[in-house]
Amino acid sequence: MEPLLKLLSENAALRPAQMAAMLNLTEADVVAKVSAYEQDQIILGHRTILNEEKLGMEWVRAVIEVKITPEREGGFDRLAERVAKYREVRSCYLMSGSYDLLVIVEGKNLRDVAMFVSEKLATIQGVVSTATHFMLKPYKIDGVLMKKEVNEERLQVSP
Repeated sequence: MEPLLKLLSENAALRPAQMAAMLNLTEADVVAKVSAYEQDQIILGHRTILNEEKLGMEWVRAVIEVKITPEREGGFDRLAERVAKYREVRSCYLMSGSYDLLVIVEGKNLRDVAMFVSEKLATIQGVVSTATHFMLKPYKIDGVLMKKEVNEERLQVSP
């Protein structure tokens, strides 16, 4: 991966001047490259990972395995793209194995997620079955540990 993209994927909060210094480039070069990557849709967005527990946010998330019947001429793509367009869907992946799609959804409560599955997802023509797994607690998101390790350095006790 190109070093600039690697830096951005690890920390999107870096300023162009910081990246320029780290990569031995000019700030103008960094700005131009980032702009070109955005134009070419290589960079699709920038994201901040929040500690929702500390903010008192109480979202309910679920991972849903979806078995679908591929469409003629469209395969899995058309159905996957249709599923991905729902506002409740945070991520949608084509998978190998027993299920075809892995869908990550978000709602205000268990009922919101359940209603999405029963009224929207399961009613799509081509959806054969679903299996819903609720996420209980995040430990790591996109490579970021949710709890910083605290080094408790104690003084040695000698007799």
